[in-house]
Amino acid sequence: MSIDTSKVATSNSSAAVAKKPGRAGVVANWADERLGLGTAMKKNLRKVFPDHWSFMLGEIALWSFVVLLLSGVFLTLWFNPSMGEIHYEGSYDQLRGVAMSESMASTLDISFDVRGGLLMRQMHHWAAMLFIASMMIHLLRVFFTGAHRKPREMNWVIGCLLLILGTLEGFTGYSLPDDLLSGTGVRAADGFMKSIPVVGTYLSFFLFGGEFPGDAIIPRLYMIHILLIPGLLLALIAAHMLLLVYHKHTQWPGPGRTEQNVVGFPMLPVYAAKAGGFFFIVFGVCALMGGLLTINPVWKYGPYDPTKVTAGSQPDWYMGWPDGALRIMPGWESEFWGTTWSWNVFLPIIVLPGLMFTILLLLPFLEAWVTGDKREHHLLQRPRNAPTRTALMVALMTFYGLMWAAGGNDIIAIKLHLSINQITYFMRAAVFIGPVIAFMITRRWCISLQRQDNEKLLHGYETGVIMRSPEGGYSERHLPLDTAKAYAVTARDRDEASYVPVGTDGVDPNGVPAPTGRGSKLRGRLQTLWFADNIQKPTAAELEEAHHHAEHEAHGELEGVSADGHQFDGHHAVEGETLRGDH
Repeated sequence: MSIDTSKVATSNSSAAVAKKPGRAGVVANWADERLGLGTAMKKNLRKVFPDHWSFMLGEIALWSFVVLLLSGVFLTLWFNPSMGEIHYEGSYDQLRGVAMSESMASTLDISFDVRGGLLMRQMHHWAAMLFIASMMIHLLRVFFTGAHRKPREMNWVIGCLLLILGTLEGFTGYSLPDDLLSGTGVRAADGFMKSIPVVGTYLSFFLFGGEFPGDAIIPRLYMIHILLIPGLLLALIAAHMLLLVYHKHTQWPGPGRTEQNVVGFPMLPVYAAKAGGFFFIVFGVCALMGGLLTINPVWKYGPYDPTKVTAGSQPDWYMGWPDGALRIMPGWESEFWGTTWSWNVFLPIIVLPGLMFTILLLLPFLEAWVTGDKREHHLLQRPRNAPTRTALMVALMTFYGLMWAAGGNDIIAIKLHLSINQITYFMRAAVFIGPVIAFMITRRWCISLQRQDNEKLLHGYETGVIMRSPEGGYSERHLPLDTAKAYAVTARDRDEASYVPVGTDGVDPNGVPAPTGRGSKLRGRLQTLWFADNIQKPTAAELEEAHHHAEHEAHGELEGVSADGHQFDGHHAVEGETLRGDH
């Protein structure tokens, strides 16, 4: 019998002898020795990420940004950012011979003469819409679920900055074609800058290179659009992702999930495959919208001409709420030292957006200050378990939505045959009253849902099975929640963990005097309002008593109840499964 000696050890030494590495191994070893990538890659490629549909909202923003980069590179090859005047001689007959800027002419050439140009233009525009919309929804998801709390406050700030820069990027982008609509937007921006007291005219002259419109604004917006803001966006997205990996991803409560671990799938191969597939879904949706849904048809508007601006001209949707604030603002102006201060423009366009974004940036820090919660949080909360926080964001959303609706007051008046003055007066009151009503309703709604959860935990869920007692009375059968759902409902802290009520004598139940520093009284009042009326989850003793009661009821041991159990033959006591007989 012959023996293959090539597979037999050549030494009886305990030390292993490595074979000569292949070419790929040589290259990998060379890079690892100089860059130290081996250890970092080994750790991060096995990084675990939890799985939930709501986590995909942030991925939509990421992949739509990638679509923006790809389509933007294509458009850059043909777009000419010049305000030099020419006469259009392209293939679109209706505008042939019309004087326009070179940027407008190149936009028409991309739309009608470059193969795939119109598809790329519309994909780029739709991807921008999707990018900003998904960032907004992602921020809402993060806030509603408490993912903005320590240690992720800085990631919240980065996300808010991304939203601001994305909005500015969108404005600079749709201003480039120099058509009638975009030119109107640029003219409005010039007026907005000039409304800033003292320095407004200087800012306008600096940006436009002189009086409006000049011949430098399109090239300058182009540089801002393709270099400055994209560079900042890339840097912030990289920082956002690095902090995400460093802090580990938040996860929903469930069996085996704690503040110290992450339950999910590793980066490779599972999460990378899913993320890659999701990119192609986002890309396909953008391509489908770009191919089927017309957006920004500049050939219908024609080149910018201030004498042809229509009343129905409106910016992209994400710029609608400042436009609405401008429309409903009273015409307030003041005269100081021979200058006119236009409060009717300065307050809604410059002050209000700055104030709103500042509030948005400070929300995590304000919540931590009010609640006194300094702990790290890696488990998410259901919105109902933080009623005041949820109601606060709904109030801000209501304010935003009413302002946004006010941006179309003229369209609403035309379509509904209403007076535009009445709509304006209504909106002036609604933007102050509406958020208050929304706050009150949302908070009470969340507290009611908390109470419903406690009822399910203590008394079980409604099965739809009606029981009849010997006396002829009827009652509905309740069964306990399954383990996973009960765990998710109870996986929340009691407010006492971060909130200690202070009595009228200034001493808490533990005998510790309340802080007396600057702002302590205000903080105490806000803290009381924050946690007021919250329904605490049942204690272990209450749950034990309720389960003991349920066991007696299930066996028909409670006085006056007839339950022989035959109604449930062949069925499991699990929520969601039918408990009725097959008939």
